[in-house]
Amino acid sequence: MKKLLFFAAAVILLSITSFAQGNVTKLTVAGLKAEVTVTRDGRGIPYIEAKNDADLYFAQGYITASDRLWQMDLMRRVARGETAELFGQQALEGDKRWRRFGFAELTETAAKYMTGEPRVAMEAYASGVNAYIATLDDKTMPVEFKILQYKPRAWTTADSLVIGAVLADALSNTWQTDLLRQQLSVVSKEKFADLTNPVTPYDVVLYGKDTKPATVAAEVGIHPISSEIFALAQKDEDLRKDSLEMVGLYAEGLAASNNWVVSGKRTADGKAMLANDPHLAPSAPGVWYLASLQSPTVHAAGVSVPGIPAIIIGHNDKIAWGMTNVGPDVQDIYLETVEGDMASGTAKVRTPTGVETLKTRKEKINVRGNLLKPDMSPVDLDVYVTSNGPIVMTEGNKSYSLKWTALDPKNLSVGNYFKLNRAGNWQDFQNALKDYGGPMQNFVYADVKGNIGWYASGQIPLRRKGDGSLPYDGATTDGDWTGVIPFEELPHLYNPPSGFIVTANQRIAGTGYKYQQMTRVYGSNRARRIYDLLSMNKKVSMDDSRDIQHDVYNWSHVLLAKAIVAGGFASADTIGVLKDWDGKMTPDSRGAVLANEIRNCVNSKIADDNRPVPAGLINAKIFDLAVREQPARWLPSAYKTYGELYKACDASVRTSLAANKTYGSDPAGWVWGKTFMSRFGHQLAAAPLIGGQFATPNVGISGSGFTPNVGSSVSMRLIASPGNWDATRHVIPLGESGDPKSPHYKDQFESWRTGTPSIFPFSKAAITAAAKETWVLSPK
Repeated sequence: MKKLLFFAAAVILLSITSFAQGNVTKLTVAGLKAEVTVTRDGRGIPYIEAKNDADLYFAQGYITASDRLWQMDLMRRVARGETAELFGQQALEGDKRWRRFGFAELTETAAKYMTGEPRVAMEAYASGVNAYIATLDDKTMPVEFKILQYKPRAWTTADSLVIGAVLADALSNTWQTDLLRQQLSVVSKEKFADLTNPVTPYDVVLYGKDTKPATVAAEVGIHPISSEIFALAQKDEDLRKDSLEMVGLYAEGLAASNNWVVSGKRTADGKAMLANDPHLAPSAPGVWYLASLQSPTVHAAGVSVPGIPAIIIGHNDKIAWGMTNVGPDVQDIYLETVEGDMASGTAKVRTPTGVETLKTRKEKINVRGNLLKPDMSPVDLDVYVTSNGPIVMTEGNKSYSLKWTALDPKNLSVGNYFKLNRAGNWQDFQNALKDYGGPMQNFVYADVKGNIGWYASGQIPLRRKGDGSLPYDGATTDGDWTGVIPFEELPHLYNPPSGFIVTANQRIAGTGYKYQQMTRVYGSNRARRIYDLLSMNKKVSMDDSRDIQHDVYNWSHVLLAKAIVAGGFASADTIGVLKDWDGKMTPDSRGAVLANEIRNCVNSKIADDNRPVPAGLINAKIFDLAVREQPARWLPSAYKTYGELYKACDASVRTSLAANKTYGSDPAGWVWGKTFMSRFGHQLAAAPLIGGQFATPNVGISGSGFTPNVGSSVSMRLIASPGNWDATRHVIPLGESGDPKSPHYKDQFESWRTGTPSIFPFSKAAITAAAKETWVLSPK
């Protein structure tokens, strides 16, 4: 605490002076050791060059805060459970959810044990953020702070780490799926096998083969899941979704991103190629911030996450790297046997070694009473913690606790990114990932020598019994974590014979792989389409990769359309539209609307006939099977054939579309772009009178959840050709600035939407040629 107070005092005493000279602005900043140059190009991207690493990250913190300070503050508030201080009662339940995890305390602990370069970088970054905060007054304060009538507190290293906790929640949440599997035990064995079978004809398996039937592991001591408990789990998921969407980090079904690497043997110019486009909840501003960082030890460029130092996805002068989510099982849910009243503070909980006192952690959440005034009232929250983890649900005499890799402080480090930024070859790349503890990712690799590689890295628990796919009894040792999958045994490839590697959240390991908890949440649509497009091309160019990123051919919808047309299972108008449809989800497409709506109807009718199986699971696991094989076991009882089902859905869909105000009664107006639109919401955009300033483009766009281009959820696009760094294409949906008055608030939208190349220069000459303004930061 003394150290923090001393640091805060230093920030208050810090002074900055500046003057402009031509297009060069010179600033004197206390805290720097040497001069730092910051050049900005026509998109406002900062190119930071420093003489040492501490100054580099200090400047990164300073510059990032100058563009994204309120976004940074909001992200740390989400993870710390402090958003009710801004948004009042409507945010309270979400804050309670985050407080149960205890990330504020966990990240403080993690910050204390940081050493070496990560510690230097994190502390310097925080100092830079605070140096910028110290320059602000009532006139220059970002507009959100003015509207909500508060000021940012000092930034700390723990704040950077706690943003990593938000990423963990966005990309590694699976415990509700465990409850769903248990609930599905009421369906027939044949249907349960369909719902849990990971194998499809469209899989793109990268590691191992499908050599044996896949089964869900049997667990010991499992209990029925009541509808009340499942409702609580759904409420938790709804709160999670709301809070993550607030900061642009929600990834539905954890299915977030495409990437691929192509060997120099398969490209037009003989150089390797890397492409990456993460899919996350659209927001204004977006979650990524483009930057170039250079010091005597590193030169890296790409995207960072505001609030976290280093480059997260991008390249240096030797290698490029990208990421997609794996979706492994790193969470387990436990039924805890609690004796006594938890609120009394004397409750006991059964453990494998006997009865123990249930731990209680006291939390106080400040809640704003009026959104137009900063006055707050405290709300007390008791968090109950077992040896397995915090209790996240209680219904009657049943309480459930959560064990999660993110609740281990050592997994909250971001030090691996500093190593990635400096990696020069495949061995360095692997070394950077060996102790990676964040959400498990498909890290892809390409280098200047034409090599490509892939490593699925993360800390995946090994259980004493089973694989964590179903809930455990907390009073037994069955669900104990006995270790993690060894790094050497994690799936990986280097220069495969195919000459390319694709990851798009698909099942990456075959059923013969002994650790089937590797991919718990997955989908095959995008990976199959990308794989097929690359397979047909022996000389891939950057434009080819651009076209794949923007591809909107929906093969799954096409299968349905062909089945309907072949059998005449719809009205004449629908059959005519689907027959002529090119399978693309474009704004002017009528076929896209009809195929999509009929699909939704089919899924709903199958789900209604198979409760408690949710429609979302039918869509993910059964729909393609039903269209392809027409199994009688999934045909709703009200219909004799699938043709009858399709006809009924067509009639229903046409009636509802005609009654829909957006589409209208004229079928000619039923086009995809009327509802599939660009949507990048700001938290204050809906506020009366003042919200209009945060508006972003709201137009019909191409894409869908089943195509490589998923529309507004494409959070950035990168295409890099190692060795040809000045040709790197990198774009975000809106812009670098979070200030709605800035010319860089939404200036990248058209390039993002159309695929017009947005070049991100790397060499000194190219940066100089692109420069529009320069800041020179000098030590005081």
